[in-house]
Amino acid sequence: MTGKPKTSSLFEEEPAERALDSGAAERRAESKKDAPLAERMRPESIDGILGQESLLGPGEPLHDALSGGELFSMILWGPPGSGKTTLANAIRHQTQSRAHFEALSAVLTGVKELREVLANAAHRRKTAHRKTILFIDEIHRYNKSQQDALLPAVESGDVVLIGATTENPSFEVVGALLSRCRVFVVKPLDGPAVMKLMRRALSDHERGLGELGVEIDDNALMFLAEVTDGDARRALGALEIAASLARNAGRIDLALAQKALSRKALLYDKSGEEHFNLISALHKSIRNSDADASLYWLARMIEGGEDPLYIARRLVRFASEDVGLADPHALTLAMAAQQAVHFIGQPEGDLALAELVVYLAAAPRSNAVYVAWGEARKDALETRADPPPKSILNAPTKLMKNIGYGEGYKYAHDEAEGVAAMECLPDRLKGRVYFKPTTRGREKEIGERLAASKAIRKGKG
Repeated sequence: MTGKPKTSSLFEEEPAERALDSGAAERRAESKKDAPLAERMRPESIDGILGQESLLGPGEPLHDALSGGELFSMILWGPPGSGKTTLANAIRHQTQSRAHFEALSAVLTGVKELREVLANAAHRRKTAHRKTILFIDEIHRYNKSQQDALLPAVESGDVVLIGATTENPSFEVVGALLSRCRVFVVKPLDGPAVMKLMRRALSDHERGLGELGVEIDDNALMFLAEVTDGDARRALGALEIAASLARNAGRIDLALAQKALSRKALLYDKSGEEHFNLISALHKSIRNSDADASLYWLARMIEGGEDPLYIARRLVRFASEDVGLADPHALTLAMAAQQAVHFIGQPEGDLALAELVVYLAAAPRSNAVYVAWGEARKDALETRADPPPKSILNAPTKLMKNIGYGEGYKYAHDEAEGVAAMECLPDRLKGRVYFKPTTRGREKEIGERLAASKAIRKGKG
């Protein structure tokens, strides 16, 4: 057992170290073959990286540094699957002739392992005049003392630090270390880049899925690219599952792609059919404004031994789902009934439920909010998770201001009508209308106020 520091398995060892074991290459190749598709398809050169032209295009600082200049310490900030580790891997291959590369995972290592790596880096620079590039994945997981331990090595030039984080470095990286690093924002891949990446995996016979001979429909490819939100790892993972399911058919269609990404349904105890029959009867009787039938089904449930708090929960749901903004007071009364049942128990609390049932049956009803919420959730789940417009983002740090956070924000209270001409949806959803109010009850007034605000915004725009 050598004194070599513990590193992650993200990167291979140096060429000189590989030569010590003639079977190492074979074992690594076999291990790579069994790795997930996303790992197998990880490019080993800058040219193979997709969707990061703003970082790696000609004239960009990172491009110029990798093309022969002196590499500098940096923090790569971006969401999961955007390519931070891939970029570090490509840097490793690009610089292996002039620098040693070490990789640590902040999840798996602590100060002891970190200090061993830094001590070896100092010795390597002193004796072999060779720099060490230190990649730390999820650097935000290191606490302040662990991050502080990096400072002397970064300052002295013993290491060139590459930290990867999914969290805002303004808050998760100590100021002293952050001031010694360049921050690069690694953006999630756009749809075309993700589709190109998946097509590359399907056609690659050596590392990808080419040997399966599976094809994919355009709509299935677009679906996977959209719903994975620019996360290359997730997209390739879903593609690998879909390709496995399509072995016999030889083609991935939309239904199969959806199956590959399907979520586990929430399970519910379905024993006792009468339980569900009665709650359905109660719910639909209230919806149809039949107070007498509603009271009867409530009595059947109470006398049958149903948990009154379960009934209260269902009535709270009805107040928000079926009555909605046609009578906003219904939700307040529903919560009061739930509290009464919880506070005084049975049989006294049953009367609060009976009062609520009659009120809900008589109330004006609108499911406009329920429908709007469903459409908004659908967009949230099935379209790219684009960031909010920068104008409505807070910018508490200099870094965030420098990249445009808060630029163009207008304070609504300073406007004469209390409404600013400012878009609050992402560009691709601009103009989307979810809430379509009815003219029933209080919702008519709410709809009129929202319509007036929209007219003011358009007039100012």
